[in-house]
Amino acid sequence: MEVLVFLAVGVLIGFLFRSKRRLLAAAGSAAMWSLYLLILLLGISVGANDAVMRALGRLGVQAFILSAGGILGSVLVSCLVSRMFFDSRGHEK
Repeated sequence: MEVLVFLAVGVLIGFLFRSKRRLLAAAGSAAMWSLYLLILLLGISVGANDAVMRALGRLGVQAFILSAGGILGSVLVSCLVSRMFFDSRGHEK
């Protein structure tokens, strides 16, 4: 629930400050660096977990299959949405 509240507040702030390009650029940069930090912390957490590290071979194959399926599904849906809502020049239909 908290995540949705923060998302809604962020959308409202983004809407109110949409003409402030420098603020939006700074927010985008901060979001990207926050994402990098979260990925680093996730890697540290996984590396410190003995059970995960022992099962890495088996889990790695499963993770690869799931990741590849997720990426393939995302690309297919993106292509479908693009064809539905945009013409060949990238303009809205």
